Amino acid sequence: MIRDTPLPGASADESRIHIPVVSTLYRWIRRYPVLPVMIAIGLAIMAIFAPWIAPNHPLESELDHLADPPVWMEGGSWDYILGADKIGRDLLSRIIHGSRISLSVAFIVIICGSIIGSGIGIASGMAGGIWDEIAMRIVDLVYATPFLLIALVAAVVFGASLQLVLILLTIFSWPIFARQTRGLTLQLKNMDYVASARVTGASEIRIAFKHILPGVVNTVVVIATLQIGSLILTESVLSYLGVGIPAPQPAWGSMVADGREFITTAWWVPVMPGAAIFLTVFAFNFIGDWLRDYLDPRLRQIN
Repeated sequence: MIRDTPLPGASADESRIHIPVVSTLYRWIRRYPVLPVMIAIGLAIMAIFAPWIAPNHPLESELDHLADPPVWMEGGSWDYILGADKIGRDLLSRIIHGSRISLSVAFIVIICGSIIGSGIGIASGMAGGIWDEIAMRIVDLVYATPFLLIALVAAVVFGASLQLVLILLTIFSWPIFARQTRGLTLQLKNMDYVASARVTGASEIRIAFKHILPGVVNTVVVIATLQIGSLILTESVLSYLGVGIPAPQPAWGSMVADGREFITTAWWVPVMPGAAIFLTVFAFNFIGDWLRDYLDPRLRQIN
C-alpha cells in the first residue's frame, strides 16, 4: 500500500520507482557502515597526501592571525578555514598533518601487537602445561600494570618521543590478541581435522600455521579494527598530558591541550582537534563492530 501512494508533487508511476530506490538505499546504508568507512577513507587520504592537501604549513605561524575564528564566523577568512591557534598556526593544516601521526602510530602498533600477541597466544595454546601458565600470567601482569603511570615515569626517564609512544603502546596492546587467540587455539587444536593432521604426521609448527592460524585470523582482524580507535585515543591522551608526541609536532592531543585555556574565548582551538579525535574513534569502532557481526555467523543480522 505504501508503494502505491504517490509522493507529494510526483505521479503514481514516479512514486513506485522512487520509493523502492529509497528503501533499497536505506537498507544498504543500514546493512553496511557507509559513513564510518567514508570517514576512515577520508582520514587515510588526509594522512597519505597531507603535504599536498594542507593549505598551509602546520608549523608556520602568522602573528596577524592569532586565534582567528573559523571562516563561518565574523572575522574568519578562507585562508584559515577552521581558524588559527594561539600563535597563528592554521588549525586545518595541523589537523590534516596530525592525522598522519595518529594513524601511523595506530597502524604500526596494531601490526606489531597483533603479530606478537597472536604468536604468543597460538604458541601458548598449542604448548599447554607450564608454558601456557607462564604466558597467561605475563598477560595478567601486563593487564594489572597501570599504563599511564608507566608512561609518565618513562617520559621522565627517557624523554617524550615518538619511539617511546610506539614501544609503550605495543607493550600494552599485545595481551588482548594473546588471550583471544589462545582461547581459540585451545578449541581448534581438539577439532577432528587437526587430529587427522597429527595422524598423518604433520608437525606442530605445520598444524599451527596451516590449521590453527586460518581459524583465528577473523578474530584478530576484528580486534585490530576495534583497537585502532582505542590506540588513537590513548595516543591523544598521552600527547595531552605532555608525554606523547613532543611539540611542535601537530598531534591532536597536544593541540587540545594547547587550546584548553581558550575554551571560553576561542573555543575552536581545542574543539576542532577534539572533533577529529571523536570522528576517528567513532569510525573505527563502528567498522570493528560491523566486522565482528559480519565475520561471526552467530551475530550476523539478517535484514
